[in-house]
Amino acid sequence: MIRSKEGMSNGKWNKYFVAGLVMTGFAIVLGIVGIFWTPYSTTEMSAAEKFAGPSLGHLFGTDNFGRDIFSRVMQGLGTTISISSLVVLFSGSVGILLGAVTGYFGGLLDEAVMRVTDALNGFPSILLTLVIISVLGSGKQNVIISLGLVFVPSYVRIVRSEFIRLRDMDYIRRARLMGVGKLRILFVHILPNIFSVFWVSVMIGFNNAILAESGMSYLGIGVQPPDASLGKMLSDAQGYLQSAPWYALAPGLTIVWVVLGFSLFGEGIRRWSVSRNG
Repeated sequence: MIRSKEGMSNGKWNKYFVAGLVMTGFAIVLGIVGIFWTPYSTTEMSAAEKFAGPSLGHLFGTDNFGRDIFSRVMQGLGTTISISSLVVLFSGSVGILLGAVTGYFGGLLDEAVMRVTDALNGFPSILLTLVIISVLGSGKQNVIISLGLVFVPSYVRIVRSEFIRLRDMDYIRRARLMGVGKLRILFVHILPNIFSVFWVSVMIGFNNAILAESGMSYLGIGVQPPDASLGKMLSDAQGYLQSAPWYALAPGLTIVWVVLGFSLFGEGIRRWSVSRNG
């Protein structure tokens, strides 16, 4: 097998994979720690420390209520990552199940599912999310449900197309001739062979979920106070861009860091897959 030049030069551990792994790993660890512990209370207010600039005592400064921004970024990062993980887990699981069944069996079920996904894709995702939230109400659980439902169609299409491509491969035909059960063919013989494509979609899904959750919190329909949220922090900071720029920079750059990390990680997985199959 002839490997691609890109795969030979970078190998399995290419620079995109390593950079993405380091960036996302740091963000995830910081977020997990922020769920259970922060240097300062994220809700305690102090008029004496209102709008204190970045210092050793307060790495990212304080906000308009004297709260430590670094502590709130830690908690907000944990909230964003946990919500995004549950969104991807929910939408990815439903997408794998529907995509596998419709892609392998086809027929009326395939036609019905595709028409539903077409209808959902016909609406802008943010508009569809707002409609669902307006029915369910705001809050973490409803954010997860609404974003999960919105992201399901993209996973269904990806998984379905891969199952259609693989269902008539020679090794699948041999498995059928040997009397292998349909469920085993679906989830043991075919499913592992789509992961190289699926994981790239998962990384993109994380990015979309992070941006969507931050956007919803920015609009005031996502995570609600007193819980910290990166999007809500950006919304609160927009009135103080000149007097306290650190207030907006901290959550804004954190969102950029996480999204860039997952993008690099996904690109690293894609390049590794290309070099392996090249």
